[in-house]
Amino acid sequence: MIFDTHVHTVKGGPDSNLSPEELVTEARRLGLGGVCLTEHGGGWDKWDFQRFAAQHPDLLLIRALEVDTDMGHIIVYGLDSYISGIHRIEHLRKVVQEIGGFMVAVHPFRRFFEKPPLNKSLLFKYPVPLEDAVQHRVFSLTDAVEIVNGACTLKENDFALQTANKLGKPTLGGSDAHSTHGFASGATVFERDIRSQEEFIHELKAGRFHATDGLLNGHTKPFGPSAN
Repeated sequence: MIFDTHVHTVKGGPDSNLSPEELVTEARRLGLGGVCLTEHGGGWDKWDFQRFAAQHPDLLLIRALEVDTDMGHIIVYGLDSYISGIHRIEHLRKVVQEIGGFMVAVHPFRRFFEKPPLNKSLLFKYPVPLEDAVQHRVFSLTDAVEIVNGACTLKENDFALQTANKLGKPTLGGSDAHSTHGFASGATVFERDIRSQEEFIHELKAGRFHATDGLLNGHTKPFGPSAN
């Protein structure tokens, strides 16, 4: 079962022009089984989301949250609205443990390799060797690493893969789409069918999935040198 685990719609703010209806149309066209709506700050009214999801029973829509923390952007599955203090990742970790959620460090190396003044990495002031990158505390506070992000370069995604492999962390893929362009350019392939958010989080914790950047090219092989 294939999910795009990182998508933003107009419900989350003005930086996206992807409507919920366009999301559903694209997901069906591409053969996705589910999509995670990872709005910044939540965006959706709980009941509006439930009604919208119920209108599309052939597609599992999951409401999640992308949080701008003091250690970069974190997607939390199991949390769908902002709670005071979660911009501090240590506090966010406690909240996620309490609710039984799942935390992912997303696009951790975006702009990591850029030269000044474009080197706006949220985690590092300048590029560091892999041996140093894996020491960043964000990776010990999260459950998995997003290694395929549709808005990142191949080099940035590959370094995320190397980091996750070094740490033995599970890896996800998501498009980070804010429009139909690039939707599902990153995706996560689950080994089992999933019918609810609870099952989705269970499968995340079980580690039965892999990241791919090949869906738009007709394959779902795991992301890595052999797949590109």
